[in-house]
Amino acid sequence: MESVEYPAALGGSDGLRPGEVWLVGAGPGDPGLLTLRAAEALRRADLVLHDALPGRGVLRLVRPGATLVAVGKRKGAASMPQAKITARLIAGARAGLRVVRLKGGDPFVFGRGGEEAEALAAAGIPWRVVPGVTSGTAAPAAAGIPLTHRGLASAVTFVTGHDENGGLPGSVDWEALARLGGTIAAFMALTRLDEIALRLLAAGCAPETPVAVIAQGTLPGQAVLRTTLGACTLAARRAALSTPALVVIGEVAGLAQALLPPAAAPVPQFPARKAQG
Repeated sequence: MESVEYPAALGGSDGLRPGEVWLVGAGPGDPGLLTLRAAEALRRADLVLHDALPGRGVLRLVRPGATLVAVGKRKGAASMPQAKITARLIAGARAGLRVVRLKGGDPFVFGRGGEEAEALAAAGIPWRVVPGVTSGTAAPAAAGIPLTHRGLASAVTFVTGHDENGGLPGSVDWEALARLGGTIAAFMALTRLDEIALRLLAAGCAPETPVAVIAQGTLPGQAVLRTTLGACTLAARRAALSTPALVVIGEVAGLAQALLPPAAAPVPQFPARKAQG
């Protein structure tokens, strides 16, 4: 028998209540891209466990007197192991606190939000997810890159550039992605860009395929490297871009310069260089 469900985790108009945990997306970094519901949760929270956010302006919304705990990760190094993060969430809720787990981007897009939701559900803790604007869409938009474009790309694939141990994820079929075409938006891929490029080239992608590496997307320090699949490894090393960075691979990446809004603040651009040798 078919049924329709209306999960409390995804809806409802009530605010954050004592004993609840909300998994909140902080967006890509620009505080202006935080959702209204996320801002409401931060103002009501008693305890906020937050990632190493690319833009810390959202933390200014946390009410005075609330406890802030930094649990963020950078390049695989965790200031607090995941098991302890989950235990702290559960303990806070059981103590009657209003708890927010603040995560960069969207909690359910490469943010381990699903794992935390599973643990909360198993512990009988009421929880909700507050979706956030993912950098997978926000950073390309800020760089003037439409992920889909008539005649260039009718499909988008989001992938992670490394697994939990820092290596290239074995679960990603790069050969299949090369055959699919369209746009690839690779999160946390800068440190594995050489391996990704080699896999895609070996699978048949043209060396001239446009690539854009967007560092600090939506933030004042945003920089965009425009290069090609055949030259991206050397170009990225020369540019010495900071993280977090998103890598966009596909024909739409070639529009990075042409489609920047006229009123946008100048964004540093690193034109592609021809490979030597």
